[in-house]
Amino acid sequence: MRKIAIFTGTRAEYGLLYWLLKDIQADPTLELQLLVSAMHLSPEFGMTYQQIETDGFVITEKVEMLLSSDSAVGTAKSIGLGVIGFADALARMQPDLLVILGDRFEALAAAQAAMILRIPIAHIHGGEITEGAYDDAIRHAITKLSLLHFASTEGHRRRIIQLGEHPDRVYNVGAVGLDHLQRSEFMSIDALRSSLDFELTKPYALVTYHPVTLASEPAKEVFSNLLKALDQFLELQIILTYPNADDGGREIIPILENYAKAQPNRVLAIPSLGQLRYLSAVKHATLVIGNSSSGIIEVPSFKIPTVNIGERQRGRLAADSILSCSSDVDSITKTIKDALDDDFSQVTNPYGKGDASTAILEHLKSAKLNEVKTFYDLSGDA
Repeated sequence: MRKIAIFTGTRAEYGLLYWLLKDIQADPTLELQLLVSAMHLSPEFGMTYQQIETDGFVITEKVEMLLSSDSAVGTAKSIGLGVIGFADALARMQPDLLVILGDRFEALAAAQAAMILRIPIAHIHGGEITEGAYDDAIRHAITKLSLLHFASTEGHRRRIIQLGEHPDRVYNVGAVGLDHLQRSEFMSIDALRSSLDFELTKPYALVTYHPVTLASEPAKEVFSNLLKALDQFLELQIILTYPNADDGGREIIPILENYAKAQPNRVLAIPSLGQLRYLSAVKHATLVIGNSSSGIIEVPSFKIPTVNIGERQRGRLAADSILSCSSDVDSITKTIKDALDDDFSQVTNPYGKGDASTAILEHLKSAKLNEVKTFYDLSGDA
């Protein structure tokens, strides 16, 4: 049996991978291994490894790597701890292939260890651009460490090839997170209310803001601007999810919690919704606000607008329902108003239709894994 290891370090990434995990688990020719780390193991971020186990998966290895720090130095040290931990874990697991999704520092640590151990890497969501975060450089670095590539659009596939990856190993499969649209049964609004233990009686906004790690956009200041803008729309209830573990994220959490405590009937703050509750909350929301990749990649399929704040997602391909704004109070307020006033029922999502997992599975089963990578030069280029 071919052993396929999947790395996950965050709630968001695990949710996107869910159906691929299920498909590998169900395939009699494959053995699923799960390498779980970072935010999943942190009480600060909800101990979300427990949801993985609740969903019926066996975790092969857990690797602690997050320092309780809110600085760039702490993040850099966490990468070092991750490389050490992943080296030991992968040496024990001995997978035939390691699947990594995305662009986060935890994923980079896993990719570094796997490359040195000569474990082939399959990378999902390469070729994309997010100029406001160091995730952008990390994504391209993981591309160069990987053997197989599963891009979300044809343009992203071409960019991966431009980076020197051979076209025969680069596939346009669409965004894997959209598989939930075809295969998941979302919660009704009543079931969502019950699960959240929060009485949703008005139209609501789903809000997630993460630190911006490259652009000059102080997390605490911008998040405060966002809350001031939300105060202009008291007709909306608010579901606030916690930020991720990037440097600057922890200073947002007490502001978020205090905002919810001051308005307990209007605002719910929650560390993690989990993928099913998150997408169910999107389905019933009036709009999504913040700067997460989900707001750009998955949300347009629900025909509702996303107010995309600041520089974090700059450069990413976006549907017409993505309304971008700067990070000051007036710009956020105006863009929320525009989002509430417009109709997005005819929007088309450029990231596919929700059949990526099946395509990825077939390539994972058939790929030749013992090839030595060579740099692919574009013909006619200098």
